[in-house]
Amino acid sequence: MDPVKPQFASPQFSPLQIWLLAARPRTLPAAAVPVIVGAALALSEGVFKPGPALAALLAALLIQIGTNLANDVFDYKKGADTGDRLGPLRVTQAGLLTPEQVLWAMSLTFGLAALIGLYLVVAGGWPIVLIGLLSIAAGIAYTGGPFPLGYNGLGDLFVFLFFGLAAVCGTYYVQAGMVSLAAWWVAVPIGLLATAILVVNNLRDIETDRAAGKKTLAVRLGARGAQLEYTLLLAAAYLSPLLMWLTGVSSVWALLAWLSLPLVGPLLRLIWHSQGRILNQALAGTARLELVYGLLLSAGLLIGRWLS
Repeated sequence: MDPVKPQFASPQFSPLQIWLLAARPRTLPAAAVPVIVGAALALSEGVFKPGPALAALLAALLIQIGTNLANDVFDYKKGADTGDRLGPLRVTQAGLLTPEQVLWAMSLTFGLAALIGLYLVVAGGWPIVLIGLLSIAAGIAYTGGPFPLGYNGLGDLFVFLFFGLAAVCGTYYVQAGMVSLAAWWVAVPIGLLATAILVVNNLRDIETDRAAGKKTLAVRLGARGAQLEYTLLLAAAYLSPLLMWLTGVSSVWALLAWLSLPLVGPLLRLIWHSQGRILNQALAGTARLELVYGLLLSAGLLIGRWLS
């Protein structure tokens, strides 16, 4: 497929707007929430270090942006992005940037994340090297390379591992030098909610992904299977704080996350009774749910510590 020329002269978008479209800032809460929760847990357990916590946040945001850029260009190259796309505008497919420009921006973004990672390596040692390299590699391999994760039904697992376990526990580790049992516990619901965001995206795109040969888990399971997966992910996310309290991992204040439950009903109605472009509302709503849930869980961890 021949690269298209950038359309900076288009009256519809300025250069800044085009790069913001490419970066997809609305996805950044999914990268920020795990770091916020990991930092809040570290603060509640008396091991918080502002420098590593801030560096972890910046690195996570850059890796998310780099992944967004990779998805933009590699989905275009593989023919998954067409004029029938139901999701947010992709700059490569729309001809606003060339593939070369997006690849350059992707490399620069991952490079900046790696530079910040050098500081984190000093703070946390060799495990941070492993986490950082794997995170960048997974961001590229999600849609790029000979075996793209997102095209082979492994995207859901990838998101849970990297936007849940690795992000939360990695943030905690660079501050504490170890990973507590509570860190593993709080990472689970955050990873589940991040995965739910992907499920909405893939449910919306089932038909276009199937036509492009993109075998996401939603394509493999079908619409009903994806709807059930979404429902189970949310149910498990809300069960987690209860289990944390009952097993003594956290105080009852972890249940503060349940205050986000009113956001769940409208999302489930959208997921089970809508299809196509309207699911973009569920996509934004699920991202909002993860943010609110994560902030409430963080507050619960801190309140429980202060009142103990």
